[in-house]
Amino acid sequence: MPSIVGLLEQQEVAARRRVGGLREEADRIQAELAAAEQEGQERAIARRRVDTVLAPDGGNTADVKVAQDPRDVDAQLGAPGCGEAEDHGAGVA
Repeated sequence: MPSIVGLLEQQEVAARRRVGGLREEADRIQAELAAAEQEGQERAIARRRVDTVLAPDGGNTADVKVAQDPRDVDAQLGAPGCGEAEDHGAGVA
C-alpha cells in the first residue's frame, strides 16, 4: 500500500506538469492574439488608405477615427461582439 506522502508527491508532480502545459498553451495563445491584433491594425490601415484614395473630397479624411489601441479597431469596424451595430457591408464609408 502506497504511503500518503508518496501519493501527495505524485499529485504534486502531476499538478506541476499541468501548470507547465497550461503556461505553454497560454504563451501560444498570447502569441496568436498578438498576431491577430497586428493583422487587424494592418487591415484598418489598408482600409483607411483605400478610403483616402476613394474619397470624393480629394482625400480629406479629417473625421476618420484612428485607433490608438489594437482592440479599438474591432469596435471602429463594427466587428461582432464589440457592442457596435454590425455593418453587413454595402460599401466604403
